Amino acid sequence: MNFLEKAWEQKAGWLVLLLPVSALFQLLAGIRRKQQEVKKATSSHKVPVIVFGNISVGGTGKTPLLMTTACELKELGFKPGIISRGYGGEATSYPLQINKKTSVNEAGDEAFLTAEKTLCPVVVDPDRNAALNFLLENNDVDVVLSDDGLQHYKMYRDIEIAVIDGQRLFGNGYCMPAGPLRESPKRLKEVDHVVVNGQAAENLDVLKSAITMQLEPRFLVNLCSGQKKPFIGAPFNMGNKVQAVSALGNPQRFYDLLARLPYQLETFSFPDHHPFSLDDFEQRGIDEHQPVVMTEKDAVKCRAFARPNYWYLAVDVQIDKSFIELLADQIKKLTSAH
Repeated sequence: MNFLEKAWEQKAGWLVLLLPVSALFQLLAGIRRKQQEVKKATSSHKVPVIVFGNISVGGTGKTPLLMTTACELKELGFKPGIISRGYGGEATSYPLQINKKTSVNEAGDEAFLTAEKTLCPVVVDPDRNAALNFLLENNDVDVVLSDDGLQHYKMYRDIEIAVIDGQRLFGNGYCMPAGPLRESPKRLKEVDHVVVNGQAAENLDVLKSAITMQLEPRFLVNLCSGQKKPFIGAPFNMGNKVQAVSALGNPQRFYDLLARLPYQLETFSFPDHHPFSLDDFEQRGIDEHQPVVMTEKDAVKCRAFARPNYWYLAVDVQIDKSFIELLADQIKKLTSAH
């Protein structure tokens, strides 16, 4: 967490000095939106496009929700395709469709994990329109899910889903750089669905019709052997110390989950999407004889040098089935209209 993010979290009083800059930022963002926003789909976009995004900086749980939605839609007979910016990826050329030969360094951690978990075609490109066109031209899909892109107004979308972190909500309520918001909470009135990850810390009017999702921990999975330990009781020997390693936008939620276990917890935070190497673990003095636990998103970057004490926490997304059913009905209506 950098200096500014810490100030946002602590709601530091001096941030009001940045409000004029925030006002300018919002003015320019509004002008940019009017200039770039696409109101109609092009003739090549013959399937509905759904954007999963947020209005704040940092992780909110949108990627786990997208993966769960893709899998649920597949069960209902849909053929989803997924596009992503591929944040943190270093591909030599774009668009990049992820396949068995694609490395996590090329694709980016979230896109790589999404392709692996959903078995859907996933195309990565910082230009989401280019990713969308490539996906449609080269794959048989009947609905497109965009990971992030709520503010990527150059890309037409049929349905917008905004995901809010129930713990942090809107932070200090200010837009960048005085606060963590990319857009005002008023933007939520324009989206089709608002999903709150976890119980909302406050009862706000803008969240009254929101859907709630929960990330439920299931297993600890060993990176080397694939062994699973249930996330209940005492999965490790008593007396162990759990070393939590994360490169997340909001690591506290992850740490809070691990704090449920009956062990001393030591945390090691890295910048969001950090490309891990063995040196990172050695330089931070992480004990190779004590269990290291990370998220699945971070674990995919550590497979190449994993040691027997490396584990990741597998979680399930719990969300009301009526949300998926409603989304399926919307997709069917949009498909008929297209």
